[in-house]
Amino acid sequence: MTDLVTPRLILRPMTVTDAQQVAADRPADGVRWAPGYPWPGEMGAARRFLDSCSESGDPTPYGPYGIRRRKDGLVIGGAGFHGAPYEKGRVTIGYGLVESVRGLGYASEALRALLRFTRDQGIASVHGDTDLDNIASQRVMTAAGMRLVKEDALLKHYRVDWDGPARQE
Repeated sequence: MTDLVTPRLILRPMTVTDAQQVAADRPADGVRWAPGYPWPGEMGAARRFLDSCSESGDPTPYGPYGIRRRKDGLVIGGAGFHGAPYEKGRVTIGYGLVESVRGLGYASEALRALLRFTRDQGIASVHGDTDLDNIASQRVMTAAGMRLVKEDALLKHYRVDWDGPARQE
């Protein structure tokens, strides 16, 4: 699987070895993590990826991706899928960044890259959710083209639907 590259970011598919290092909070030799990476949620996502790999095989390309800045290679967060496509080509996404780089547009840039990728793969629908009070994440999904489709007592649910491959931008 190849990296997803944007003007400022590289989204690198996480390998089993990468996930083991994130879950253990120990970067590999030569890999630089931003302060605060990984946070507990990112370590939990790495453990879920490892469980998925052992139970049903590696879901790549529908697994987690490390988000690196192109200018310095620093790992600043993670984004990716909660698993392989289900129910007629649906996937669920998630993302997060270290606090020091939030508000700079990186999350929207990473999410747009994931959405283009899924569309090019023929995925019909991408879903995501966020806490009711997480205004920043709600703005990220809206900026990337997702729309609010449902709200319950805990979460706001977003999605984007399409037919056919993405046009090059």
